[in-house]
Amino acid sequence: MNTWQERPGGGAYGQGDAARGRGGAAEPPLPPELNPRGTGVPLSRPTQQTTDRPPQQGGAPGGFGGPPPHDGGRQPYGQQPYGSEPGPAGAPQQPARPRRSRKKIIGFSALGLVLALLVTVVGTYFWADGKLRHENVLADYPGRPAAGKGTNWLIVGSDSREGLTDAEEDSLHTGSADGKRSDSMMILHIGDNGNTLMSIPRDSWVQIPAHQDTSGSGKSIAAATRKINASFASGGGRLLVQTVETNTGLRIDHYAEIGFAGFVGLVDAVGGVEMTIDQPVKDKDSGLDLQAGTQTLSGKQALAFVRQRHQMADQDLGRMRNQQKFLGALAKQAASPATLLNPFTFYPLASAGLDTLIVDEDAGLTDLGSMFLAMKGVTGGDGKTITVPIGNPDYRTPTGESAVKWDPAKSKAVFDAMKNDTAVPDVK
Repeated sequence: MNTWQERPGGGAYGQGDAARGRGGAAEPPLPPELNPRGTGVPLSRPTQQTTDRPPQQGGAPGGFGGPPPHDGGRQPYGQQPYGSEPGPAGAPQQPARPRRSRKKIIGFSALGLVLALLVTVVGTYFWADGKLRHENVLADYPGRPAAGKGTNWLIVGSDSREGLTDAEEDSLHTGSADGKRSDSMMILHIGDNGNTLMSIPRDSWVQIPAHQDTSGSGKSIAAATRKINASFASGGGRLLVQTVETNTGLRIDHYAEIGFAGFVGLVDAVGGVEMTIDQPVKDKDSGLDLQAGTQTLSGKQALAFVRQRHQMADQDLGRMRNQQKFLGALAKQAASPATLLNPFTFYPLASAGLDTLIVDEDAGLTDLGSMFLAMKGVTGGDGKTITVPIGNPDYRTPTGESAVKWDPAKSKAVFDAMKNDTAVPDVK
């Protein structure tokens, strides 16, 4: 062990130096910039390393002019602990930060995207569900048909002007009649043995049950045989459902109704619907003016197309064929990935369709989705599109009006097949 003494005049004697052959001779003083004791105070270099480590190349501590080198908490040379990183001489060593693997980063990113998508889907669901307008149109009554197999929707297109301004009524040639009447009605049967979309002529001559007039007077109206459209005008969706059920024997499970404004909005939201027109059509009443050929119909043109009938040889029956044809084209375009996966088309489409859509109290978005996909499939060839079998398309009523009378035997065969979810017979 060395001991150090200052000698007079500076410098230091290192006891034991003579034994090592140094003879105790004083070593020259260090330059001022390297001497921590200041100018004029020589400091001898140590003559012996006090540790087994290699000489340090820095200043104090552990360098020239300092106390015996200190490892500052580091492990002996060559024994650096696993996971640590070297730092400046004499500095405490910090454990190395673990590096995140590429797989973890990708996993966290994917999880974030999934959560964002989930939040968007859930938010969209509640937004859309909140727009649905529910009405109690499926009320029970004495003698109501029992539930059959499959699911039956009554889909009604009404001539309601709700949501239209006076200028829009003029532009769309809708007139300005109060209340609402059915412009079209269909039964969509969804079953395991195939789906069927059956149109019901609005001039069908049927028995309308006794009811309370909801169109304004509120008086009791006795049961009578009239055009089926009168039931909707007098008692709304509830009476129309009861009239359809009692005349077909089919229990209606769900109901959907859309007015003029909603229909036009749907078509415009998908950017128009492409249709092939077989021959030129010009109809003054509906305002329709189309050339033959394939073309994209706007909302205004589409509404006129599904309403016009005066150019048809069979009037209302021809109009129903146009309605089925157009609904197929609309469903195909609205259900395309380009529409559903694009928020700039999906949200306007959903908003336009739901703003004026009326459904029964039990119908939800999943039910509407099922209905929409079934209609798309039927009109695309995966199912049948038919009309109630007609016995007399120009039946003269006791008041001299023209009405549509069903074929009793053929129509019953169709209704029974839909009720039992068996193959619907081909009818003309």
